[in-house]
Amino acid sequence: MTRVWKWNRPVTVREVLEDLQQERSIAYTTVMTVLDNLHQKGWVRREAEGRAYRYEAVSTRAAYSAALMNDAWSQSDNPAAALVAFFGMMSEEQRVALRDAVRMVQGPEPQAPGAAERPPVSEPSEENPAADGDASGR
Repeated sequence: MTRVWKWNRPVTVREVLEDLQQERSIAYTTVMTVLDNLHQKGWVRREAEGRAYRYEAVSTRAAYSAALMNDAWSQSDNPAAALVAFFGMMSEEQRVALRDAVRMVQGPEPQAPGAAERPPVSEPSEENPAADGDASGR
């Protein structure tokens, strides 16, 4: 799957094989079997191209990771404790990313009731001396 996600386009067994062979010796039939298994499990779709197939990821790597995390979390007998333990394993960078993700999912902070009707408070300045509450400008 890593190779299919990396290229982000339909790939052939031969392309994956040649890429993998740069790192280690591997047989064509092994790559073909793995891609066929991924197809049967629904992770990739394939389209015939001559005598071969082109394989394409069904979902993104991020969606796959999210599904794994959701599956693991849902199998816990104490989901809150599992989350606390998971958060404890995270680096500071990962916690920052988590906070950003939560903000994205939650959307903007709700305004307090009546906040929309109140005019914004401006600070006094040379251009707007009346902003300090003195209508005379002094």
